[in-house]
Amino acid sequence: MPELILASSSRYRQELLRRLGLPFRVVSPDIDESPRPGEAAAALVERLAAAKAAKVGARLGEGVVVASDQVAVVAGPEGERILGKPGGRAKAVAQLAELSGREVYFLTSLCVREWVGGGSGAGAEQLATETTLVQFRNLSAAEIERYVEQDQPFDCCGAFRSEGLGASLLQRVESTDPSALVGLPLIRLCAMLRRVGLNPLG
Repeated sequence: MPELILASSSRYRQELLRRLGLPFRVVSPDIDESPRPGEAAAALVERLAAAKAAKVGARLGEGVVVASDQVAVVAGPEGERILGKPGGRAKAVAQLAELSGREVYFLTSLCVREWVGGGSGAGAEQLATETTLVQFRNLSAAEIERYVEQDQPFDCCGAFRSEGLGASLLQRVESTDPSALVGLPLIRLCAMLRRVGLNPLG
């Protein structure tokens, strides 16, 4: 069975992958995640997911590399605006104030790539993006402050954690893969892994 490698330092993705019961190791891809000028959100997440898998696979030489990337997208009068991780309290509060009462699309790209022969031979690349629609309810300033204080979602796109207290901020979520919102679409991932001989039920 080929070695499974998760190209991510995200604790959320590590927790999700553990659900499948497959042994894996974690390697941080350490890439520049800045968007290119004029780059659309869908193009950004697919490029970054593929780049993470490529960098880790080329470095390690052999195995099946899983990589993912996510952004939040909010539509405005001047087009889409991409929201990444707030990184700190002030930006988290500002992001949630902007998202209050609005629909937000979370794009989560997933890349699975095989590597063989000392990194010289890259196998087929599987790349897909899952879209999750999140409707935030109208939030008061006090609610936002309390939420940020309790959940501290500084490493989450859109400044909220759906698996935590963040559920209290929402009116509805529409998705074909609930785990995509957390950062790793497991339904899609299982299908990709089966194609390369890694079946959680095998």
